[in-house]
Amino acid sequence: MIKVDNLSYSFPDKDLYNNISFTIEEGQHCAFIGTSGSGKSTLIDMIMDPEKYMYDGDLEIAPNCRIGYVSQFSGLDTTNEMTVFEYIGETFIKLQNEITSICTEMETASDLETLLEKYQEALDAFEAIGGDDFESKITKQLSLANLSKHENLMVSKLSGGEFKLIQVIKEMLTSKDLLIMDEPDVFLDFENLNSLKNLINAHKGTLLVITHNRYLLNHCFNKIIHLENMDLQEFDGRYIDYNFSLLENKIELQELATADTEEIERNNQLINKLRTAATNNSEPARGKALKARVKIQERLEARRIKAPFLAIKQPEIQFATDEKSEESTVLQVNGYSVAFNEPLLENVNFEVKSTEKIALIGPNGCGKSTLLRAIFKNEHQAIAFSEDAQVALLSQLQGEMLDESQTIREVFFEAGLTTDEAIHLHLMKYSLEEKSLQTKISTLSGGEKNMLQLAKLSLLNADFLLLDEPTSHLDTYSQIALEKALTDYNGAILMISHDFYSIINCMDAVLIIDDKTVRKMSMRKFRKMIYANHFNKDYLEIEQKKKDVELKIELALKENDFVRANILCEELATLIQQL
Repeated sequence: MIKVDNLSYSFPDKDLYNNISFTIEEGQHCAFIGTSGSGKSTLIDMIMDPEKYMYDGDLEIAPNCRIGYVSQFSGLDTTNEMTVFEYIGETFIKLQNEITSICTEMETASDLETLLEKYQEALDAFEAIGGDDFESKITKQLSLANLSKHENLMVSKLSGGEFKLIQVIKEMLTSKDLLIMDEPDVFLDFENLNSLKNLINAHKGTLLVITHNRYLLNHCFNKIIHLENMDLQEFDGRYIDYNFSLLENKIELQELATADTEEIERNNQLINKLRTAATNNSEPARGKALKARVKIQERLEARRIKAPFLAIKQPEIQFATDEKSEESTVLQVNGYSVAFNEPLLENVNFEVKSTEKIALIGPNGCGKSTLLRAIFKNEHQAIAFSEDAQVALLSQLQGEMLDESQTIREVFFEAGLTTDEAIHLHLMKYSLEEKSLQTKISTLSGGEKNMLQLAKLSLLNADFLLLDEPTSHLDTYSQIALEKALTDYNGAILMISHDFYSIINCMDAVLIIDDKTVRKMSMRKFRKMIYANHFNKDYLEIEQKKKDVELKIELALKENDFVRANILCEELATLIQQL
């Protein structure tokens, strides 16, 4: 369906791809992964409209291939006066009405030939998108997405997550040859994420999906396309097997690289001895021996292992705050209520301790972000902070905390860094060092903007972090780095998240918004609830064991203990088979 061969493309200030090649065949469900800013969205745009780009290499798309698209940025239209059924079936209904209109016109028309041509064209278009039984298809898809009760609801009444699922269904049902989705999972709650998983797995057509969501990656795809450091790698199989193959490769190559480094060091010592000897003795033989050894060194350096998929830069996220001598209450919420036309939250009561990490969860549209912003603004009489609380916010509305007209330099000058060198050093920790300080915020990808928010947040020395979907748009490597930073942080956290992994790995408790108020739940009870409603308990327990073994392998590789790393790799393979 798509064949890319030796494709290269550059922006004026950055090389994006270097002779990348891959194919997408009919019926494949491809996950498209890679670090933020690696060029995934640009490559998607290139596939959809190749005429816009001047590139080297070949990009072949099957003749008459119809491509559907679901954007990560498409927002809910609150003025839309269609029902959900009418919105999904809009193309079908339009063609159906056109066919009916032509038939009515034919009853009284004298020139039937022109009308017959129009009728046949409309009928062919209707059949091409599988219109014969579109009503039952819509009903089936809504049921699959757990949205049957919304069939006659106005689109304007949907939550953002529900609207995203409706968009996916609409594109899937028009029988496109290839459906491309750019981070369709962003901001979906647990329920809607499972619905998206069901829709993807039931889809018979070809899919190309940019996603960093670990749950979807582990459950939905049979091909991986990985773009990294201007190179691309494709893998036929599950994401979990792809990761395992990368790890095996990493162990093998690191062992070879370590041997190379030792050989280069020994050769370097010989060169230094020969150079000293040649300086003290001008015999030609000594000079020839030195030149020969230098050539050997050049060959050793040239063959050094180069592995773009193993040299992935994982950011060093860190949130600093002063040590607390004793635990105290940093936030008190007593009787908070808010309404927009009708009550959204009523009589909300909870507190956060100075070292407590709490996840705020609930279905899309239940008022989580509204509550978090009210806490940050601290303008409501029901909200009270401790006197010395230093509060910082990361917003899912990135323009709320980042001025898109500013440059990166301006953002960090305002944050307190006074030299370009200091900014560059700070950006290196967050895998943003390749960005020019004159880069406008508006030109960054969603993941880069979130990483920039985190880099800015780390300079504030806040002791209470309010985080609204901090893992959204972040690649999996950055998500794991963020989890480590949250775990190591010794201040208070109130975090909105639909990322099960981040909640389980980092938080102490959860606040669940239910029936317009909140209730606190221990992590033990939360796990039990998630097992019952969304996930398989055995699967998650095996996955946790898998993570523990992976950490042990990482430690073994740091110590260059390749024997232990290989033994652990065998243990990991057994766990992966169980998954």
